[in-house]
Amino acid sequence: MRIALLIFAFAFSAAHAAEPRVSGADAKAIRAVVQGQLDAFAGDDAAKAFSYATPGIHAQFGSPEVFMAMVREGYAVMLSPASIQFLPPAIEAGQMIQLVRLTDAAGRVWLARYVMEKQKGGAWRVGGCSLAPTADTAA
Repeated sequence: MRIALLIFAFAFSAAHAAEPRVSGADAKAIRAVVQGQLDAFAGDDAAKAFSYATPGIHAQFGSPEVFMAMVREGYAVMLSPASIQFLPPAIEAGQMIQLVRLTDAAGRVWLARYVMEKQKGGAWRVGGCSLAPTADTAA
């Protein structure tokens, strides 16, 4: 029994140690990109908001105007959230993820899950985002 516990503890610590960590510099850069895009949404600056997206997103939507229309249609809370809370970025299944809690004007809380991609030059860009309501409401 004791050996089994030791083996389990070793396996757990080895797996946990192998889990990639997000550097402080990457966390800061990722937050700046997401905040920049949110600021561009709030300012109705389609070109600037689109500039924070990856080439794949550019190819998918084709133009800043089409991109912004999609945001208006399916991501309205991102246009003018009452509050924004960044959670620590994490690496999940090899993808860099930035979670952001957004509160809308009615007090509903949403969770945005940004998939971030590091570009060849080292800059981070938004490779996708999903948005889901939570059971929480703003206090």
